[in-house]
Amino acid sequence: MPPAIADRDRWLALGLLLAALALVYLLLVHPWWTAPMLQVNAQLQDSRERELIVRTELQQAPDIQRRLAETTAQLARRPSFLPESSAELATASLVKRLETVVGDASPGNRSCAINNRSPLPSANGEERFTQVVVQVRLQCGTPELAAVLHALESGTPRLFVDNLNVLGTDYSFQFGAGNAPNSGLDVSFDLSGYLRPSSAPAPVAAGSARSVETGLVDAN
Repeated sequence: MPPAIADRDRWLALGLLLAALALVYLLLVHPWWTAPMLQVNAQLQDSRERELIVRTELQQAPDIQRRLAETTAQLARRPSFLPESSAELATASLVKRLETVVGDASPGNRSCAINNRSPLPSANGEERFTQVVVQVRLQCGTPELAAVLHALESGTPRLFVDNLNVLGTDYSFQFGAGNAPNSGLDVSFDLSGYLRPSSAPAPVAAGSARSVETGLVDAN
């Protein structure tokens, strides 16, 4: 047999052997061994990433608790919510606050008086915070009105003035002897505040977070 034909046969046999090995790998080795190992490796990698996230959150827990305590202390010094437990009590508190502010801006109601204060029903929606609203109508001079609005919106607890309407009138305040007439403004607005929610989500305990971490480690 010529040497060229012998070399060609050897290469052909080698090629057929490689093709047979590749076919065996594709039919038997890859679906029954390689693919499951790749899947297990992906699951392990995912578990390591989740474990890293949990460990990072646990390391940040003291700092988060410290900042939460600082924020709680700040809110306690300047509460944003109305302290009353019901809308009825909060409405009475809003009216009293309004009367106090108007009295401070115009002692004896010489230049500012409350003509109407009507509570509005609370909305029955799915809002997390309950809003308490009182419709207000005043007869005020311009400086007194500015003082009233500033005192209402800058004090504590936090109150809001919405739907403000101001109309000039021919009305004059002459409620006291020796007081010069002061042209008045017919003012209407909604004075509102928010009740503190009755329930809040409970914080996740450190033990619970550690149990989650342990479960991830066991999964590895």
